[in-house]
Amino acid sequence: MTDATESRRDGSTRRTVLRGLGLTAAALGLPGLAAAEGDGRGGDEGTERTAEPYSLPPLPYDYDALEPHIDARIMRLHHDEHHKGYVEGANAALDELAAMRESGEFDRIKAVKRDLSFNLSGHLLHSVFWRIMSPDGGGDPGGDLASALRRDFGSVEGFKREFAAAATGVEGSGWGLLVYDHLAGRLLVTQAEAHNDLAVQGATPLLVLDVWEHAYYLQYENDRTAYVDAFWNVVDWSAVDAVYRAAASARRPAESN
Repeated sequence: MTDATESRRDGSTRRTVLRGLGLTAAALGLPGLAAAEGDGRGGDEGTERTAEPYSLPPLPYDYDALEPHIDARIMRLHHDEHHKGYVEGANAALDELAAMRESGEFDRIKAVKRDLSFNLSGHLLHSVFWRIMSPDGGGDPGGDLASALRRDFGSVEGFKREFAAAATGVEGSGWGLLVYDHLAGRLLVTQAEAHNDLAVQGATPLLVLDVWEHAYYLQYENDRTAYVDAFWNVVDWSAVDAVYRAAASARRPAESN
């Protein structure tokens, strides 16, 4: 396989993934992420792109707003250091890709594409994570989302049990996710190791929970179960419902070709 063929196939796969993430971003008011398609800089199959580099979005609330469930120390470190690092890593990967296109030398393409996948996925998931939490969160979902959860998991409590088990059981570092699968038109609970491994291609993330140790260790130490239990107190179900309605109303990938 040539470098050009691999690059085209990689770009096609990434656009499929970002289509789902773009629906999430648009529903949560993150237009910069919604537009994140292609590599952000340089050409894409002959079409020049002028998108700005990725940037760290501000928290939509104060660092201490989610206390006592997630304390201010964690939020400051998590957002200002860890999330910022993923933004910088994604932009560095874009710079390397632009340099490769300029020079015509693609000997590091595999490593740089891996860096882009890891860092950009981390940036996207964290951007969603901040927005689906709120100091006024908690309780149970209602409306269309609640109906869909009952349809696909038997009950809202059944969904919560499955999600908590998946998030708690992530091997090493990663995420628990509720996603909308456009192919089947249904909800799924999935895991992601790191930010990008085990991902369901093209699915739209609705509810995401970071279970890397940096997300909870300062407060909960090694008790991930207690952290996952506390998470339900800050979930902004209205935000999750908005993403669900946007995803459910979108055409399936095969119908948009």
